Amino acid sequence: MLFYYLLFTLGFTNEIPPKIDKVAAFGHATGNPLPIAETINFKEEITFNFKSYTDSIAISYADTKVDSGKLRLRLKEGLQLGTISFDNIKIAFTNQLVDKIIPHWYGTPWSFGGHTTIPNQGEIACGYFISTTLRDMGINLNRYTLAQKSPFDEAKMISCGEVINNIVQDTPEKAIEEINRLTKEGLYFIGFDEGHVGYLLKREGKLFLIHSNYLSPVSVCMETLKESRVFNSFTKFHIVAISHNDSLLQRWLDNGTVL
Repeated sequence: MLFYYLLFTLGFTNEIPPKIDKVAAFGHATGNPLPIAETINFKEEITFNFKSYTDSIAISYADTKVDSGKLRLRLKEGLQLGTISFDNIKIAFTNQLVDKIIPHWYGTPWSFGGHTTIPNQGEIACGYFISTTLRDMGINLNRYTLAQKSPFDEAKMISCGEVINNIVQDTPEKAIEEINRLTKEGLYFIGFDEGHVGYLLKREGKLFLIHSNYLSPVSVCMETLKESRVFNSFTKFHIVAISHNDSLLQRWLDNGTVL
């Protein structure tokens, strides 16, 4: 009787643990982007689609090229309406090319015959790096024609008739001194005698070389000019303004062909 008394007094317990469905969990990798991933299915209920790192760069680059085209149209309209000056166009063009287009290419491997059109997919030679990025900025040119020219002839094509500064010095220090004297803030094309090409950037008084480097790291990179092994191995250079090249920028605005 005592047993039944306690049973009815205290009542039955009904605290049965709830049913727990299986939960899919996967580790979180730090430091590196997700690898080229496949579609992962969990019980046909949830589907995760991961894009590869290189695919993400390609998508971002495509968007950046579209933005460059829109920028060109806005600047052209602003110049026609008188709301902006040509100096504003120089700055906007340079910033878009240096800070938006080119950074996608950093780390893309160099090879002598490389001519990929997509950053970090395939390889890119120095001449094709220049011609492809200028084309993708919206300059109407044949990237094969430009890339296959000698450094001097490439400088001539980009110049659109503007001045080409030819520098010959017996030491890197003297060359840098002359380059500093001839340039102002902005972006330039630089040809190395008959052997190499790249961009020369002067920003906040400092000189940088942006190029597809056939020496370490054997990829597209940006380095200070004075510390560049490539620069220090040459004594003859061909320099043409890009930021301050009114003829080139006007052709860009008008979608005129650079021949």
